[in-house]
Amino acid sequence: MMPVPSPLRLRLDSSALVANWRWLRAKGGAAICGAALKADGYGLGASGVMRHLVAAGCRDFFVSNWAEAAALMPLAADVSLSVLHGVSDSDMAAARALPVRPVLCSVDQVARWRAGGDGRPCDVMVDTGMNRLGLRPDEAMGGALDGLAIDTLLSHLVSADEESDLTARQLAAFHRLRAAIPARRYSLSNSAGVCLGADYGFDLTRPGIALYGGVPRAEAAGQIRQVVFPEGRVLQLRTVPAGETVGYGASWAARSDVRVAVVNMGYADGYLRCHAGSGGARWGDICLPLIGRVSMDLIAFDASAAPGLAEGDWLAVDYDLPGTAAKSGLSQYELLTGLGARFDRQWI
Repeated sequence: MMPVPSPLRLRLDSSALVANWRWLRAKGGAAICGAALKADGYGLGASGVMRHLVAAGCRDFFVSNWAEAAALMPLAADVSLSVLHGVSDSDMAAARALPVRPVLCSVDQVARWRAGGDGRPCDVMVDTGMNRLGLRPDEAMGGALDGLAIDTLLSHLVSADEESDLTARQLAAFHRLRAAIPARRYSLSNSAGVCLGADYGFDLTRPGIALYGGVPRAEAAGQIRQVVFPEGRVLQLRTVPAGETVGYGASWAARSDVRVAVVNMGYADGYLRCHAGSGGARWGDICLPLIGRVSMDLIAFDASAAPGLAEGDWLAVDYDLPGTAAKSGLSQYELLTGLGARFDRQWI
């Protein structure tokens, strides 16, 4: 059967991805810069992200679970991959078979790895304030990790994207952990932590959202480039006479005759109803405002300023992550990872 093209695509800018990684690498000082690939590379496609970043020099990657790790096999010989959610009983077969390290997150996981990990290296997460995953500092420094071959000791910053005293307290706690627990490397910073500078870099940073065009702190504004560009094809063009309405609820009415472009995209694709009233698209240099409500898989734009627009043409839908987050009230993470499977993902 011949492949059927989708009327939706994500244009993914590989040069922007690499430029973002290089900026984060420089911002982290002497630390090596890795990359978080969880949630299928934040929705871009983890294998494609890894391919472009490996070509740029990145060698350290992180995924959430063992299914995500298996999907990235085989790894290049010098690439390191870690599973952030550790290892359960049901994960042990994969953990023994794959050239991947678990990030052990509890005393039970440590015991499981001691018993079944064949002495292989592991990573360890210690909680310094998130109260999510990780051993408590008293557990980690009280002998629970004795004898483990720890490649990387990690913790995770809670609110580095805000001005919070907790960030400095976490830094101090991680310094104490580094002094007490032998490991080959130490890693604390996510994207926002990288923006705080080299003091937070230690040996390895683990940026995620900033790689993909998100701006976690003001220091990254103007430095981080947009990577993801959603595009949809025009399904139909129609003229809506003055006084008539567009879309569910009749929430938008034409003040004069309006040329309307209807596009194959909607909230089922991650383009959510919050965009109504502020969203837009571009056809070349021409701006087309979003009109009416967002439907499950249809949206409408005022195309009056684009008389040459035809059915089947592609529109670039506005999706700058920080700007869209500010207008919608959603986080940049939600906006990025919510873009759905109906998009063809095309690297440029």
